[in-house]
Amino acid sequence: MTLSQKQQGHLLMLVVMTIFGLNIPINKYFYASGLLTPMAMTLLRMGFAALAFWLVSIFLPKEKVEKKDMLVLIIGGLCGMLINQTLFAVGLSQTSSVDASIITTSGPLFAMILAALILKEPITSKKVGGVLIGGAGAIFLVYSSNQVSTGGQGSALIGDISVLSAQLFYSFYLVITRPLSVKYSPITMMKWMFLVAALVDLPFAFRHVAEAPIFHQAHMMPYLLLSFTLVGATFITYMLIPLAQRRIRPTTISMYNNMQPLIASAVAISMGMDRFTIEKLIAGILIFSGVYLVTVSKSKADMDKEIVGVEK
Repeated sequence: MTLSQKQQGHLLMLVVMTIFGLNIPINKYFYASGLLTPMAMTLLRMGFAALAFWLVSIFLPKEKVEKKDMLVLIIGGLCGMLINQTLFAVGLSQTSSVDASIITTSGPLFAMILAALILKEPITSKKVGGVLIGGAGAIFLVYSSNQVSTGGQGSALIGDISVLSAQLFYSFYLVITRPLSVKYSPITMMKWMFLVAALVDLPFAFRHVAEAPIFHQAHMMPYLLLSFTLVGATFITYMLIPLAQRRIRPTTISMYNNMQPLIASAVAISMGMDRFTIEKLIAGILIFSGVYLVTVSKSKADMDKEIVGVEK
């Protein structure tokens, strides 16, 4: 059975959000244990991804990026990689995983508004309803969950604001880079965006990496977890996101943020750390219903086609 373009986009984002969902507790572990600071983690991710994407690009056909598009890639690299990742890392280190999960549900709202302003995407009743229903499902899931891990930090206002700001910058990145995702390969886009992010971050975070306790201990597990963050939650996910951008809209992509607490809950259940409840079933239905409503809402292209059909 051949999947449609939209179905492929949804499958890609499901993989991306599964990896992101697994990565949150891993990063929380690093910050709570003191093995890595948020600044060190961000530079490691930016630097590794830049090297990986440039290495892969050597074996692929060369793509020349237009000057006007390079400016978008620079802004995208700063907003979607460096600023987004730094703010989220700082926020996660100072607030609870619960609060962080709830705040990530603001992403679709930001994406919907920015897509309307920048890409002229219509804000329909289905889209608004989907964002609200999906967000309500994610929040309901977090509050009804039996596992509430704060990592000993508790909730801090500055952490919550940092996570919220990260969602805004990530949504802006999704919106401005969507046109380029159709024009260039993911490798071309990522190699330039991560290079910009790594070079800008290097002077500020190099000391944090050099002094990181993780590199002064001999246990293997922290290195394996770090490898998952670098390879899985950075290289693979950011290679898949542009492929999804070609197939589905920014608001729909952002809706998948609401699945992170659902994924975390599923992992906890499978590991015996939590149990399946009717509340989780209701939350899952709300989240998937929200994604569905946003998916079936009319896009600018759909409305343009209707106008052309009426004129004919």
